[in-house]
Amino acid sequence: MTDLETLRSLNQSLPFTQKMPVLFLGHGSPMNAIEENEFVACFRKLGEEVIKPKIILCISAHWETKGTKVTAMQNPPTIHDFGGFPPALFDVQYPAPGSPELARITKEIITKTDVELDTHWGLDHGAWSVIKHMYPDADVPIIQLSLDYTKPPRYHYELAQQLETLRHKGVLIVGSGNVVHNLRKVKWDKLNDTYAWDWAEEANEKIKSFILDSNHQALIDYGKQGTSFALSIPTPEHYLPLIYVLGLKDKKESIDLFNDKTVGGSIGMLSIKVE
Repeated sequence: MTDLETLRSLNQSLPFTQKMPVLFLGHGSPMNAIEENEFVACFRKLGEEVIKPKIILCISAHWETKGTKVTAMQNPPTIHDFGGFPPALFDVQYPAPGSPELARITKEIITKTDVELDTHWGLDHGAWSVIKHMYPDADVPIIQLSLDYTKPPRYHYELAQQLETLRHKGVLIVGSGNVVHNLRKVKWDKLNDTYAWDWAEEANEKIKSFILDSNHQALIDYGKQGTSFALSIPTPEHYLPLIYVLGLKDKKESIDLFNDKTVGGSIGMLSIKVE
């Protein structure tokens, strides 16, 4: 399909709307799905403030693949991709519909790589544990875009830029991860407390500074930012959803930071809204 044909197909499928914001949500523990705390209260408030989207496209830390995939089923299952939690958490179902049409459109507008339409994954807890607070009626269709674990941060930043058109089509793009995420260093007795190791606090402050200064290159090159970053981002999957959100930011748009706390020493809940 040519670029012109893709544009025509997109316009026919999704009419133009007011430009949607972009969100990065620090999802933290899966228990946030069923607990009441200040973080989920902010997610709930966000759902009230943001114009209700036609569809959500979520990039979650918990779907890593070789190559890029997008969920393309009509009824994505709720995936309980964790262990060791109470039965009540496993009982949660979030029956939001999917959108095979948006999956097809997403495949067409991404030219940086071949995108595979996936009918096996569904909604992992990086998606449903936060979105369920924003839209408790599960009445907004959701698709997920996977993270290609073989690619560097610059690749993900540039791929995100190809999704920009969707923001004008009523699509809310959500990145779900944690800017600081080191489970090996968690103080489990402080998991419900605001507490940060010195290096986690240092990395969080630098990340905020880079975000507010629009220093995206420093954030893309996070591996060059020293020991605090190395400890805070030992693996990239929880950090990369932030790179997608930054790749979608227009130079004239503002940044709103919220949920700016670290729990358990090494899980940063920092979240951002771009609009």
